[in-house]
Amino acid sequence: MSKEVKICAGTATMALGEKISKVYGKEMANVNILRFSDGEFQPSFEETVRGADVFIIQSTNPPADNLMELLQMVDAAKRASAQNIIAVIPYYGYARQDRKDKPRVSIGSKLVANLLSAAGVTRVMTMDLHADQIQGFFEVPVDHLFASSIFLPYLQSLNLPDLIMAAPDTGGTKRANAYAKHLNCDSAICYKQRKVANQIESMTVIGDVEGKDVVLVDDLIDTAGTLTKSAEMMMEHGAKTVRAMITHPVLSGPAYDRINNSALTELVVTDTIPLKQQSDKIKVLSVAEIFASTMRSVVSYESISSQFII
Repeated sequence: MSKEVKICAGTATMALGEKISKVYGKEMANVNILRFSDGEFQPSFEETVRGADVFIIQSTNPPADNLMELLQMVDAAKRASAQNIIAVIPYYGYARQDRKDKPRVSIGSKLVANLLSAAGVTRVMTMDLHADQIQGFFEVPVDHLFASSIFLPYLQSLNLPDLIMAAPDTGGTKRANAYAKHLNCDSAICYKQRKVANQIESMTVIGDVEGKDVVLVDDLIDTAGTLTKSAEMMMEHGAKTVRAMITHPVLSGPAYDRINNSALTELVVTDTIPLKQQSDKIKVLSVAEIFASTMRSVVSYESISSQFII
């Protein structure tokens, strides 16, 4: 007898959840979220999940209600006797808080891992963590997927003649080098110094980008300050075109205005977080296929290594 699989999604990631369930070939489980007038809410499964593998899809981007909703859905599944509860977190929020970078601060990503474990998850599935070592914050298996699986085919379809990969900051050097090695091209780096968070003091380009089609790669874009400044710097150094491929479109504050008024030819993102508004410069690629495929492999106890290109 094959194991029963239930797929459900939280409010923040409902559109992606529906795409994943469609690709997987299974209808979404019936989950109702009762909302009270004071803002409190209570999820409930309107069908049995006893003995089932339950996949709960929810990104944990702000507001904190998204995380709380995920935790409550996990708790509800556990109390309803689900056999396995897999938290599918396309964008793992609080991932930038992965260490103590100054005294007396919390390590938010570890706290979130503890909360998920306490709620009852038996496995976590996520994409492009801000720091790879966050996988070690969990005592349950973590399937860490990469958007390169969908970015690389798209990038190759553009047939850019003078391609060079670039990182918008030194933290993204490893990612840019991996792309460059796979595509057999050069790489460049933008070196930045910050005064405070979300505010850049100075920036310079390391590498030759003159006459090149530059593609910047990173895991997330927030206020778009770093990215648009990097694109501007690349053009000043003689780049022919500048594109960017960023997994998670957090896009807060002045991000959309900055992108629309930037030197970027195109910003390619995924649907791990839904866009707040449309832009002619932003192209969205779906991660539904890669998550659905990984979910099938998890249920049938098969390897997921074939998902990784780089």
